[in-house]
Amino acid sequence: MGSFSIWHWLIVLVIVMLVFGTKKLRNIGQDLGGAVKGFKDGMKEASADKPAENAPQQQVGGQTIDVEVKEKTKS
Repeated sequence: MGSFSIWHWLIVLVIVMLVFGTKKLRNIGQDLGGAVKGFKDGMKEASADKPAENAPQQQVGGQTIDVEVKEKTKS
């Protein structure tokens, strides 16, 4: 029962075309393509706006913090 062969997919395609018709399928494809394009455009705008708003600010100062690292021991 593995994957479907090309003949299975062709039969399914013919049945879908008979049920819905080519005009309705074309309209569904155009609507879906428009939705995907709108989503991609929205993602591009969001990623272009995000770095400008949340840019990390670097602090420049003459302070030095001296620390010593100690290793934890298990008892």
